[in-house]
Amino acid sequence: MDNFWKGKKVFITGANGFLGSYITKALVGKNAQVFSLIYDDNPGSIFDEEGLWDKTRIIRGDVRDLNLMGKVLKENQIDTIFHLAAQPIVNQSVDDPLETFEINIQGTWNILEAAKKSNKIERVIVASSDKAYGHHDMLPYREHTHSLKGIYPYEVSKSCADLISQSYYRTFKLPVCITRCVNLYGPGDLKMNRIMPNTIKRLYYNEPPVIRDTSESLRDYVFIEDAAQGYLKLAEKMNPEIHGHAFNFAANSPLSVLEVINLISREMNKKIEPKIITGGFDILHQYASYEKAKNVLGWMPKYGFLEGIKKTIPWYVNYFDKLGKK
Repeated sequence: MDNFWKGKKVFITGANGFLGSYITKALVGKNAQVFSLIYDDNPGSIFDEEGLWDKTRIIRGDVRDLNLMGKVLKENQIDTIFHLAAQPIVNQSVDDPLETFEINIQGTWNILEAAKKSNKIERVIVASSDKAYGHHDMLPYREHTHSLKGIYPYEVSKSCADLISQSYYRTFKLPVCITRCVNLYGPGDLKMNRIMPNTIKRLYYNEPPVIRDTSESLRDYVFIEDAAQGYLKLAEKMNPEIHGHAFNFAANSPLSVLEVINLISREMNKKIEPKIITGGFDILHQYASYEKAKNVLGWMPKYGFLEGIKKTIPWYVNYFDKLGKK
């Protein structure tokens, strides 16, 4: 697949976000022509760090603008779409569910509708989430046995976007595949309310890490470079036999929130008792199997959690050093 991407015209929504930055960087390195949809600036991101502003074609806009999406695909003869743009924060979805639904659901159907009207599209990859599964007693989540049944706004937005994507394949034979990633972590995630950057930040400033709801809740974590490679492998392997399919990108190695905080604290040589904040709108346990991705795509995570945080923590320490002490 060394020359697969050479000359491909790739449209990435949310290109300067956490995952988008890594996928954009990888595709630029593989000589694709990348068209980056940017809604908000993301200062300090990997997109900035890698100088991707000068290596891709920048399109300022909003996935909620259907006319713009159609124009971008038509004028640039786009053949591949990675739809990553989203409102990704659970608490924010509770504070403003309408905006979350507009971005995550309307934004997705706009991309799919624009793609349907294009005669150049060869592949569309839509980012769903393991949150789309909602609550299930039997874990890990598997694509063929676990239905999508989100309850809270963020989960529902991803369940809907996922099902709409499947519908566009079933109804219109649009060449679309869906990704359901577990929690992603690594250098460059600037959403400081997520557990990894938040814990590192609080420990850096000698503040107690925060446990929201319960220290016993289980989550699965995949290093960002592994996730980006998963997206590329999926796009490269897409064919009519897997159009309409969803794939979990996971580690199937669940950790409790307390275990995550303890491992980060140990790596940073900090001993500060966590602070527990009760309440919230998260499912208690969430983790997924990557068996299908392994069998169909040949993908599996390269980094274990300890290896991943060893690559992650120094990036944040350097980032906070640059910001200066509070």
